[in-house]
Amino acid sequence: MKIKNGFVLREVCGEKVIVGEGLDAINFGKLLSLNDSAAWLWKAASEMGDFSVDELAAKLCEEYEVSAEEAKADVAAIVDEWQQIGVVE
Repeated sequence: MKIKNGFVLREVCGEKVIVGEGLDAINFGKLLSLNDSAAWLWKAASEMGDFSVDELAAKLCEEYEVSAEEAKADVAAIVDEWQQIGVVE
């Protein structure tokens, strides 16, 4: 999967948010606030291009002191949220 075109991470008033920019995201019309670790995952997914939950979880384990099982569960949850909102495909 990958992040859909037109969605970017921005800092707004000290908060990290995903916003839609351009024609690809014209119907989004909202901000998605992210905590620091979710913002880190967004950046990692953006840099990877195509990514899987397992690949992103492995990167999370490299960056943070977290077990592989916990990383996979956390990544799966955030990616599921992103899919439901429609910012990844």
